[in-house]
Amino acid sequence: MKITNHTHLLTQIKTVGLVCKPNDTTLMPYVEEIKSALQLQGVALLIEQTSAQMLGYKGVSFEQMCEESDFLISLGGDGSLIALCRKSFAYHKPVLGIYAGQLGFLTDIQTDEIRQFIEELFLGHYRIDIRMMLEISLHVKGKIEKIVAFNDIVLSRSKISHMSTIKAYVDGKLFNSYYGDGLIVSTPTGSTAYNLSAGGPVVYPLTEALILTPICPHSLSQRPLVLPVDFEISFESDGDTVIVIDGQDTYNMNEIERVCVRSAKEGARLIHSLDRDYFDVLKKKLHWGHV
Repeated sequence: MKITNHTHLLTQIKTVGLVCKPNDTTLMPYVEEIKSALQLQGVALLIEQTSAQMLGYKGVSFEQMCEESDFLISLGGDGSLIALCRKSFAYHKPVLGIYAGQLGFLTDIQTDEIRQFIEELFLGHYRIDIRMMLEISLHVKGKIEKIVAFNDIVLSRSKISHMSTIKAYVDGKLFNSYYGDGLIVSTPTGSTAYNLSAGGPVVYPLTEALILTPICPHSLSQRPLVLPVDFEISFESDGDTVIVIDGQDTYNMNEIERVCVRSAKEGARLIHSLDRDYFDVLKKKLHWGHV
């Protein structure tokens, strides 16, 4: 089977939104490059107001930028791209990541490729990949708070001196109890993040699967588990456990009765170069194939 989890190309590009990595004024030359390349195509650039203030531009609200833009650009590293995908999730806009960070598993366009790629984009030489996201439901005193995650949700011990006990259910049925430093529930895209460091499997990012990886479990029988996306997984734990979503949002389990995790109905839409090959990224970032 050949995985081709792509969407159709954009039908029009009249306006583009831009969000920059916070507190990084060195990005100004690249913003100018993006603005100039888009102007040559007759396209307007809207800069989110926090990014605009940082660099001395006139900006618009995040909501206005998302509503009026045909696609969004994240200028920074993978963390900036993840934050933008999560925050703009309800607007269903494709996101292009331009790499100005440290690692770059997701942002494949280099800053010296900006003008060339934008020219290619307007010729239709690009693709839009759909990356599965997680829908997380936090049950608190009869109310449910829903959050989306791009990479993972981590249930972790809150104190270095205590271990966490996490009860895990599949479709409401108890199937395991994890005792140790915690548990990661990852998307395939997030499999090369914390999941990889904890000994979890690398999963092709266009796959649809839920990856459960225990963190330093207090049992040698506990192993990573890959489940199909049809399941809903739920967790219960005690007050010594915290929840961290994409490394960006933190919650205490002593305030939460239950956490439910399932595949979101829609995924993030990432704009990529046709030259991007995931296995080349793995070889480069993980130094595979070197003797």
